[in-house]
Amino acid sequence: MKLLIGLAILLFSTSCVKSTQEQVSKTNFVTVESDRLMLDGSPYYFMGANYWYGMNIGMENGDRNRLLRELDQMKAMGITNLRILASSEGDENQEFQVHPTMQTAPGKYNEEVFVGLDFLLDEMKKRDMKAVMVLNNFWTWSGGMPQYLQWAGKGAIPYPQISKEWNKFTDYSKQFYANEKASKMFEDHLKVVVGRTNSISGLKYTEDPTIMSWQLTNEPRGYSEVSEYHQWIKKTAGLIKSMDPNHLVSLGSEGDSPGPDAGINLLKDNAFDDIDYVTIHIWAQNWGWYNPANAAEEFDNTEKKVVEYLTKHVNDAKTLGKPAVLEEFGIARDNDDYSPTATTQWRDKYYGFVFDQVYQLAKEGAPIYGMNFWAYSGEGRPRAPKEFWQKGDDFLGDPPHEPQGWYGVYDKDKSTQQVILQYAQKMQGISTEVMAENVEE
Repeated sequence: MKLLIGLAILLFSTSCVKSTQEQVSKTNFVTVESDRLMLDGSPYYFMGANYWYGMNIGMENGDRNRLLRELDQMKAMGITNLRILASSEGDENQEFQVHPTMQTAPGKYNEEVFVGLDFLLDEMKKRDMKAVMVLNNFWTWSGGMPQYLQWAGKGAIPYPQISKEWNKFTDYSKQFYANEKASKMFEDHLKVVVGRTNSISGLKYTEDPTIMSWQLTNEPRGYSEVSEYHQWIKKTAGLIKSMDPNHLVSLGSEGDSPGPDAGINLLKDNAFDDIDYVTIHIWAQNWGWYNPANAAEEFDNTEKKVVEYLTKHVNDAKTLGKPAVLEEFGIARDNDDYSPTATTQWRDKYYGFVFDQVYQLAKEGAPIYGMNFWAYSGEGRPRAPKEFWQKGDDFLGDPPHEPQGWYGVYDKDKSTQQVILQYAQKMQGISTEVMAENVEE
């Protein structure tokens, strides 16, 4: 009898130790409870930025001093969440994309870029920031799906920047989901990235609470391949969860998008169990809702369309029982002037409007928890406004396949930064209010 009691005590103690260890290991991880993003027992509301180029300037031969200054600048703005590239693919000859890349050929890596990502994550950790790790791309600017297809033997990438025929490019990129060879290359890559140990902190990526989520890809679209697209989402999200149950997984899609043929639908694309929260992108100018050269006449109508789109998508998230994040939005500087000296009166007004829509919805209890504006350019400046990025140019928030100077926020844009700080404090205030209510209860 004493032996049985002793064994029971031992088993109970072991269970308690294991439970405690699991609890400790989960400390400071962002989690999902029902339709809420949570951090250490409290709702996680945040102000965020897109900062895709962080791992490149985090390289030892990048510009680490610039990185540290920009992280401090964003911290001062109240930014606590960064959406960053965690992968890039392509050899040195590829056009309209970032260089250097992480994966230079299938299964071959530039360790310097990986170390740049390690450095970025370690510095974000010191500043209590969370990272959304983007792993692939439907578009060309980080290599992504078109690069995997080229490696798989599908021929040259039909760059729309050259041909001006976007349909040819999307017809090419959408082949990725059903292409076994290309998909296998990406799965092999996932195992390398997710399984990595940070060379600076010594912490496994799977055990690093700095990472908020792994994001399958940037702005995937199904077009005519919706069934294959959905199969890919389910398979890929499941693979990541099997390797890393500690972190969230998100899709990275726009939502519904205003285009009827894009083959994306927020409700259907995010319905899979291993997709933890919903992502929303709003591109008023790209979608023809706003013309910065005619801002005064069009702004009211732009606001109406943004409200309609955002409200619909947040309601869809509620239907799914999942939290939502507005992770991309932005407009050009005044008068569609890409020069860093151009004013930002209308951008500031637009940021304030979009931030307030998210804040009011969150304050009313809708399942939306954060927003990442596109994008922070910091100290970078375009070599020539409206021209494409070339090797040796400063990295900006505007990716290499788009005209430089379009959407980025610079370190000198103080009025924009003030709007960002104002709403960062408001979003943090919601978390504080909820915490106070919980204490009173």
